[in-house]
Amino acid sequence: MTPARPILRGLAMLALSAALLTGCASTDPGGSEGGASGGYASGGDAGATRVFAADNGDVATPVDPQRIVATGYAVPALIEADAALVGISSWDRGVPMMTKVDRATYEGLDNVGGERADLLNYEAVALAQPDLIIVGVPIPGLVDVDMARLELIAPVVVLGPTVPSAWRELTRRQADAAGRLGAFEQAKAAYDERATELREKYGAALRGAEFAHLGAYGDVSAGTFQREFGDSWGTNIAQDIGVEYYGEVKEKGGGARDVAETPSMEMIVESFAAADAITYSLAVDGSVPASVQAVLDSPLWQQLPAVQAGKVIPLRYTEAATYASALLTLDSIDDALAPLRQD
Repeated sequence: MTPARPILRGLAMLALSAALLTGCASTDPGGSEGGASGGYASGGDAGATRVFAADNGDVATPVDPQRIVATGYAVPALIEADAALVGISSWDRGVPMMTKVDRATYEGLDNVGGERADLLNYEAVALAQPDLIIVGVPIPGLVDVDMARLELIAPVVVLGPTVPSAWRELTRRQADAAGRLGAFEQAKAAYDERATELREKYGAALRGAEFAHLGAYGDVSAGTFQREFGDSWGTNIAQDIGVEYYGEVKEKGGGARDVAETPSMEMIVESFAAADAITYSLAVDGSVPASVQAVLDSPLWQQLPAVQAGKVIPLRYTEAATYASALLTLDSIDDALAPLRQD
C-alpha cells in the first residue's frame, strides 16, 4: 500500500465511504480533462488524462494510473502485466495457472469482491482509493454492477469478454488502460514464438484433419454434453498451432453460446461422427471432469470413428485467458499431440 494521503483527503474518503453505505451519495460522476476531479473521489494525485474507448463508452482516465482496482477477467491480465493494483476481486479459477510470483501478488492484494459481479464490495473499493477501476465483466453482466456507485469513486473502464477467443484483444485493451502495454507485448511475443514452433512441428500431422472438441460444461443431471467449435475455450489456443475445428453452432445465443452448444447425450454420434480426431477438456489438475467422463463412458461414444481409431486427445488448461497462462495450454497441446506426429 502507498503512504497515507493528507488528512483532508482521508476525511473526504471516509465521507465517501459513508455515503456509499447509506446510498445517499450523488451519482454525478463529474470529471474533466484536468484529471481525477469533480465528482471523482480519486485516490491518485491529479495528473494527465486521456479519453479511453471502453465497452461503457469514452472515459477520461489517467495516462499513468497509480492505484488500480480490477475485477473479473481484468484480474489475471493486470497481475501478469505488473499493473499498479491496490485491490482485486477473487479469481480463484485462474490461480492454478499463475506463476509463483503472480500467485503471491494475487494473494497479497486487498480483496474487493467475489468471483461474481454481484459480490463486489463497494466500500472496499472506496477504501482502496483507486484512481482507476477496470471492470472485466461482459456488458450483459453489468446488470449486477452498480456503475453509479463505482463512478463516484474513480473513473470506471469496462473491458469484458465476448467470445472466448477474444481474450487476446481484451487483455491488450486492459493492459493499455493500465499503462502496461510494454509488459503485454513481451508476454504476447513469448506466446507467438511458442505457437509458431508448434505450428511448424505439427503442420504435417494436422494437415487436412478435421477436429471436434468435447467441452467440460455439459450437465450430467440434464443428460447433455458440450460441443465446442472454433473460437471457444477448448479450441481457440489449439487453433493457433493449426488444429482445424469443423462446424458451427446451430442456434447462436451470444457470447460463448455463439461457439458452443449443449445437445442431449443421444446426439453424440451425430455431433462427432465426421471428426477425424476429437480433443476434450481436462480440469486444471489433469483430472477428467464428470461431465466429460459421462460422455467417454457412453456406448455411443465408442461408436465414433475417431474413438475407434484411437484419435482422442485430452487437453489441459483450456480456460487460459492470458498469454502467460496460454503458454501452459500450448505445452499441454504439445504433449497431447505427440502421438500424431510421425518423424
